[in-house]
Amino acid sequence: MPEVAEESKLGRSDIDRFLKVVQRRHLYFLIPLFLGWLVVWGASWILPPRYKSSTLILVEQPSITNDYVTPNVSDDWQTRLQSIKQQILSRTRLLMIINNLHLYGDMQNSTTLDDKIDQMSKDIDVEIERDPGRADISAFRINYSASDPHVAQEVAGELSTLFISENQKVRQQLSQGTTNFMEQQLEEARESLAAQEAKVQAFQGQHEGALPDQQASNLQILSGLQTQLQNEQDSLNTAKQQKTYLEALLAQERAAQNSSHLTGADGRGISAPADLATIDDQLERLRAKYADLSAGYTDSYPDVQALKHQIERLEASRESLIAAEKAKSKEPKKPEESSTESDPTLSGPAQQTLSQLQANQVEITNREGAIADLKSRIGEYEGRLNMEPATEQQLTDLTRGYDQSKQNYDDLLRKKDESAIATSMEVLQQGERFIILDPPTLPTTPDFPNRLKFCAMGLGVGMALGLAVAGAFEFLDDRIHSGKEIKALLPMAILSEVPECVTPTDERNTKRRLVVGWVTTAIVGAAILTGSIVSFLAASPKS
Repeated sequence: MPEVAEESKLGRSDIDRFLKVVQRRHLYFLIPLFLGWLVVWGASWILPPRYKSSTLILVEQPSITNDYVTPNVSDDWQTRLQSIKQQILSRTRLLMIINNLHLYGDMQNSTTLDDKIDQMSKDIDVEIERDPGRADISAFRINYSASDPHVAQEVAGELSTLFISENQKVRQQLSQGTTNFMEQQLEEARESLAAQEAKVQAFQGQHEGALPDQQASNLQILSGLQTQLQNEQDSLNTAKQQKTYLEALLAQERAAQNSSHLTGADGRGISAPADLATIDDQLERLRAKYADLSAGYTDSYPDVQALKHQIERLEASRESLIAAEKAKSKEPKKPEESSTESDPTLSGPAQQTLSQLQANQVEITNREGAIADLKSRIGEYEGRLNMEPATEQQLTDLTRGYDQSKQNYDDLLRKKDESAIATSMEVLQQGERFIILDPPTLPTTPDFPNRLKFCAMGLGVGMALGLAVAGAFEFLDDRIHSGKEIKALLPMAILSEVPECVTPTDERNTKRRLVVGWVTTAIVGAAILTGSIVSFLAASPKS
């Protein structure tokens, strides 16, 4: 309890000391307070006013959803807006606006164009506004400050028009650039695809019949050729056996004919002519016999007539044999035809056997040619089947490159078509675009200086100045104003205190200082309040 009482006593002592300091130094605080506020607030009425005109531009989303048409322009609005801002705030654009609207004519003649451009860049401000709770840009505001409110409004309108047109131009250029790039890539992909396709076609042409997809048909054809070869070989063997039989039969018939004789007048036969010497020998014998019969009988005698007809036949056979020998002497006779030469002296059965033997020889020749052709074709198809593994690997490599080129071409074609549609959407202004939501306002009150803010800042400056002055005087004052200070200075305890003797003059002086303090406080407070009201009224928009 004594400690609490001591702390309470110390707190009241500090408050009493503070109140005494205020009583002594209130004028040192009030006068700097008023002067500091007056200087700052008065500056707001001296500085030239600046009027700010604002226009709000809405970022409108595409009228066609991305499910139908995918835009080919980046959705990074902040980056694109910064790019558009840099283009519009370029030296050329700002100089064009300055010259067209005759801006900054009030600046000194010594001011260069670069100074005017820098000043205009400072007067332009672009504020980005986002949707609440999301990072998407919903709109942005263009502000322009000028000494004339009508000029501020006109320049803000010009800037908003430039932003809208530049955005549309930039989007169309970006979209068209994307489409042109896709067309260029598509053309390169088309050339690559054509080259790959030509390689595949050339390879297929060079390996026609040995391609992997023809393996089944090649196997089927090879099996059929082998069956045909077996049949032809069986038929050839049969034909050779038939040839051997016919040759033996023909030899027997020729031997039988050579041993036979022609039938004479006495009923005995004569041998059939086998060659020219035999015929001549038979003719001599028949002519001798004809001479004997002619001596005893007339020409009408049957034996004489029969012998005469035999002589005529033999002479005809002799002439035919001579003609055949002359014909054979002009052409070399083939070995295999030696036994199958036509012989007019052969009898009917022998001639038939000879004809069969000739037909058999033709069949053997044809079948041997067919077998050779079949063997050649079988070798060709076997070569194709042997080449198919290597051909398949090469064709797979070529086809893989073709498939990749085809897929790349199809993807680029799809993207190019989508980009062309997106470009058409941008040209028709169906994509994202800027729309003026709030047109440029005509400012009725200056944006700078804000006199109400200057009044508040002046009040703060005055209070800081008053505290600094009052504190400085209090710190530099070496007088003793309380008994506590005396106790702190003395090295010994105080036994008793002499009360302060206050005269009537001191009382009047104290009252006068108190009245002056209150009056000064009232005047300063009234002045600051009046200045605040005036500043508020000046900052309020005028109807």
